[in-house]
Amino acid sequence: MPRVRAGDGVSHGVEGTAASGRDADADVDAVRAPETIRALERGLSVIRVFDADHPSLTLSEAAALSGMPRAGARRALNTLVELGYAEQVGREFSLRPRILELGFEQLADLTLAEVVDPHVQELSERVGESASASVLDGGEIVYIARAATRSVMRVHIRTGTRFPAESTSMGRVLLAARSDDWLDGFIASVRVERRSSFTTTDTARLRAILEQTREQGYAHVDQELEEGVRSLAVPVHDRDGAVIAAVNVATAVAPGSPSDLVRRVLPELRRTAAAIDADLRPFGHMEP
Repeated sequence: MPRVRAGDGVSHGVEGTAASGRDADADVDAVRAPETIRALERGLSVIRVFDADHPSLTLSEAAALSGMPRAGARRALNTLVELGYAEQVGREFSLRPRILELGFEQLADLTLAEVVDPHVQELSERVGESASASVLDGGEIVYIARAATRSVMRVHIRTGTRFPAESTSMGRVLLAARSDDWLDGFIASVRVERRSSFTTTDTARLRAILEQTREQGYAHVDQELEEGVRSLAVPVHDRDGAVIAAVNVATAVAPGSPSDLVRRVLPELRRTAAAIDADLRPFGHMEP
């Protein structure tokens, strides 16, 4: 369980009254919108600094990570202790399981698609291209989220659309994450549909591409699903590190080499995948 560390000499229920802390709080409050509750914001800021990398924090650490004055952080931590959401051992505070009461029932009902979709929308806005997320179902990918800036494919893509995994960037990322035995069985049985003049139909070549995808951590498909369309995909992981989905960016072929897409988009894709991974850490198995 993530833990909070409280600071030097902080004891249960003791409130700090340092003038510098009050003055700093007043300065910030002066520019806040009139409808916000500053005390609630402080409490939530403190809760958010506790994660797997920071299971416990001293007062000084909690204040620094949350960007709050020490006095404000002290009051927030002591309130959490008083209400049973945190505990203090020596100089360190840690969150207690009761913290899960705060919205956990609603979070428990979230689907993978609901977690992923806002990130896909933001990715599309940042790169100015269509973005999607999908999961693997047998030998096909199934779209679970989609943000389209314009139509780059003849086929209209929406949630639930399916494509053969072997000819898509997201599919190759998902296939590459499977075990060697599973992949060997897939390669032995797959009948690759030639969807364009660029489609890789040689299964030995396809197996080598999947191995390369596994090693480099992304897949780049150049017009293999449909001529005129390039795409780039990276994996999404659950809290145990297993690949459970993929996210991609697709764009129309433009002047320049295919590697231009990798240089321009891969950092943003990885940033998005990392954000999704972070959001998925509190959850176990999730339905698509």
